[in-house]
Amino acid sequence: MKFVIDQKIFGKFPNLTVGIIAVQGIHNTEENAEVIDLLHQEERAVRERITIETLATHPKVMAWQEAYRAFGAKPKDHLSSVENLYRRVLGGAALRHINTFVDMYNYVSLKYMLPVGGEDLEKIKGDIQLTFAGPDGPPVLLLGDKDPRPPKEGEVIYRDGLGAICRRFNWREADRTKLTEETKNAVLVIEGLPPVSRNEIMGAVDELKNLIDHHCGGEASLFILDASNPTASW
Repeated sequence: MKFVIDQKIFGKFPNLTVGIIAVQGIHNTEENAEVIDLLHQEERAVRERITIETLATHPKVMAWQEAYRAFGAKPKDHLSSVENLYRRVLGGAALRHINTFVDMYNYVSLKYMLPVGGEDLEKIKGDIQLTFAGPDGPPVLLLGDKDPRPPKEGEVIYRDGLGAICRRFNWREADRTKLTEETKNAVLVIEGLPPVSRNEIMGAVDELKNLIDHHCGGEASLFILDASNPTASW
């Protein structure tokens, strides 16, 4: 399987860096108290280092707001996944347990203040591409929605052979490829725009990979993609 970033993406976001973890043979069934405790500790740490009033002007959040504007999305209407996660935590909510894989990537997203997402590879058809939506993309049912809707032409999407699997870069993921307790093979994606450095992406990838090794097992392959290296194969 391949994960490919369209070169047109780098035309608009030349300094984008994407960390990839492709893992096979994971065990994701039981609720993991250690991971949940780690997540809640990081929630408390977030509340100590930032406030809801200063969140929108944090450089890492502003980078995604500008990226969304660059392809025509309104950041106030469509929050990046990391801003949405932070707003939930700063609003006083404890993130609910979904499954161990999601709990782990939410922890990493909070700690590094980076968008992190994941897909079930057994539900992916063909290769994965980060690209711009065309004019006639098929409707996609997003997590939490009741009705499928097509991506808007020109928005940044992740897609496979059947259609979009995540809309507006990292705004909302598709229900079709979501991670569940039955997931055995998965791909996790960590995205960074300046001021995020390549080393910071590598640190987040390494920590998430170590958590997977410890709590879920499996065989993982790691990749760091950018304009000079836009393709991963496993």
